[in-house]
Amino acid sequence: MTADLDHDLDHGPAELVDAATRLVVAHAKGDDHTVACAARDRDGRIVTGMNVYHFTGGPCAELVTIGAAAAVGAYDLVTVVAVASDGRGVLPPCGRCRQVLLDYFPRIEVVVRTENGLRAVPVRELLPYAYEAAENGTDPT
Repeated sequence: MTADLDHDLDHGPAELVDAATRLVVAHAKGDDHTVACAARDRDGRIVTGMNVYHFTGGPCAELVTIGAAAAVGAYDLVTVVAVASDGRGVLPPCGRCRQVLLDYFPRIEVVVRTENGLRAVPVRELLPYAYEAAENGTDPT
């Protein structure tokens, strides 16, 4: 697990993409670690992590990053991005990660690739008609 912190504030999603790209280029290893993630907390710190592939369903890079963030006290993530190895670039989160991101950080923005380039979108846009628990401040009815 990697937990790199950067205290520079007011940088856009490109800085997160760069952090995840540097991590995946430096540490991707065969099929075991193929995706890196970078997330920024409200204080501007950047936390990173990599997926752990396993045939039983190891954790995605986004989930590892959430754990790494908690390990350094970064509990209010505001932006997240995943980048794949071998030059595949920015990846959208899988369905499980979308739900976990929504549950833990209902206001987080996720960097995704669109026909017009990279864009940070609210996680709710990526999970229409999502189940939302009452503790997230929403009324599921």
